[in-house]
Amino acid sequence: MTADRENGLAAYVAVTAAYWAFMLTDGALRMLVLLHFHSLGFSPVQLAYLFVLYEIAGVVTNLSAGWIAARFGLAATLYAGLSLQVAALLALAQLDPSWAVGVSVAFVMLVQGASGVAKDLAKMSSKSAVKLLAPKGEDGLFRWVALLTGSKNAVKGLGFLLGAALLGLAGFVPSVLGMAAVLAVILVAIVLRMPAGLPAGRKDAKFREVFSKNRNVNWLSFARVFLFGARDVWFVVGIPIYFYAVLSDGTEAGNRMAFFVIGSFMAVWIILYGAVQAAAPRLLRAKSRGAAAMVPAARGWALALFVVPALLAATVAIAGAPSPWLTTVLVAGLLVFGAIFAVNSSLHSYLILAFTEDRRVTMDVGFYYMANAAGRLLGTVLSGASYQLGGLPLCLGTAAAMVALSAWGAGHLRADASRGEVAPP
Repeated sequence: MTADRENGLAAYVAVTAAYWAFMLTDGALRMLVLLHFHSLGFSPVQLAYLFVLYEIAGVVTNLSAGWIAARFGLAATLYAGLSLQVAALLALAQLDPSWAVGVSVAFVMLVQGASGVAKDLAKMSSKSAVKLLAPKGEDGLFRWVALLTGSKNAVKGLGFLLGAALLGLAGFVPSVLGMAAVLAVILVAIVLRMPAGLPAGRKDAKFREVFSKNRNVNWLSFARVFLFGARDVWFVVGIPIYFYAVLSDGTEAGNRMAFFVIGSFMAVWIILYGAVQAAAPRLLRAKSRGAAAMVPAARGWALALFVVPALLAATVAIAGAPSPWLTTVLVAGLLVFGAIFAVNSSLHSYLILAFTEDRRVTMDVGFYYMANAAGRLLGTVLSGASYQLGGLPLCLGTAAAMVALSAWGAGHLRADASRGEVAPP
């Protein structure tokens, strides 16, 4: 193995480890905030507000982070993301239960906004690094990006479980402070031990370069908006609150049991999602089919995904009221949704790197994840609003409509119009 290959692999391992640490705290923090404030009596719309600035920050951050990384280097943006997450966790520990509801919502929104900036700095750095460090040829790029993305989501799933467990066992403030301490130690270790392999910035990078002229990048970003909106429209508020209503009897013990069950379901869902993402290159036979065949597959898998929330929405509407059999159907259906969604997400994550070129990878990845954050923002807002207006059936029906829009966008991708790894046929 050459020195360059060794440095590239070592840098990939370091970036992946840093991303894992970050996403563990990100998943735990989301579950801590959601369940803690729901137990304090926040409405579905108020709970959605807590995450709105987090997603708005993601839109703004991703648009500018690509230029920042191109200008100052990928390592700098990765360190900045980890540092800001530590600061956000420490700030959240200062929350005072005696504050008025409006003050608490505003404070948590601001802290969550900072955490959103942190997440997207770390994500953009990690995903861009894969394009530059992955081996060329065959399905090397798909395998490396699928491994990074899949393992990240498995770790985030453990974070959901960790957050619910910490809330039940240790309480809100000790949990947040403990996560800040662990992440700070990991940050110091990464800074001291980061190997060579990540590119430094280039001084001539212009901010206007973040807007891509590649039609495939733009249509894929459109499809990404509605794909992730379709996930978050039920994931952020709808399903957790539905399960809480079904599982909790209002007592402290009942709340604790509900926290553990909800956290376990969210964890299993995310872990399954991550496992399928990591296996996507094998499931799609990417090595034998070639990169160009992955382009039309994006639309087909989106259409397959549409069927699941459409059927679930109809089932919940017909059932009328919560029941054990309905909860079982929802759990099974949402796990199926997670598996198909994972293939869609992994395909998108590969295609954005395949469509872009090395010299502007951070720009295109930043723009694409801006679209990802815009979809999450849209889904977050609609999650609270749709649940309050029409309950779970409207959440799931909205998800189906958004998947249909994602499939329409994916249908505009063209193998013969792409650049990068997907060559003209």
